[in-house]
Amino acid sequence: MSEKEIKVHDKRMFTPDGALREEYRFLDEKATAAAEAPPEPAPAEPPPPPPPPHAPESDPRRRGASPPPPLEPERESGPRLELPGTPPGLGPTFYDLAAMIAEPVAIYLGDVELPDGQTAENLEMARLYIDLLEVLRQKTAGNLTVQENAFLEDLLYRLRVRYVQKRG
Repeated sequence: MSEKEIKVHDKRMFTPDGALREEYRFLDEKATAAAEAPPEPAPAEPPPPPPPPHAPESDPRRRGASPPPPLEPERESGPRLELPGTPPGLGPTFYDLAAMIAEPVAIYLGDVELPDGQTAENLEMARLYIDLLEVLRQKTAGNLTVQENAFLEDLLYRLRVRYVQKRG
């Protein structure tokens, strides 16, 4: 029986002392070239719209829920749907979709008063909307930007914590 020689290739990017390996030096050169290039002027973005007047500041969904600016360009798979009367490029976003699904949760948890001063606490309906956000998270896994994914994970976490607090 003949023994085959096993050859091991070290594919790590760094040496044990932390230096970049020779075969990966091109990455360092790209990073240096990108840092030396003059930054392109960023397009002016309009300020975010003010929160609706009925949303109290104590609403846990509103704290820190403004989406961070994207680090990478948005992926487009075809022509983007534009709403009539909306400036180009400012149509609905993933953040809008997640916020619309999450909006009723505060109402059904009893955190927001209705215009007549009453509350509409219904924990089963709150749970339904939280579950819908979970379905959205599962179905969009791997297709969101890092910021969108972090936004959705944080939103789900906050809503679940609030639901558990109300449930007792």
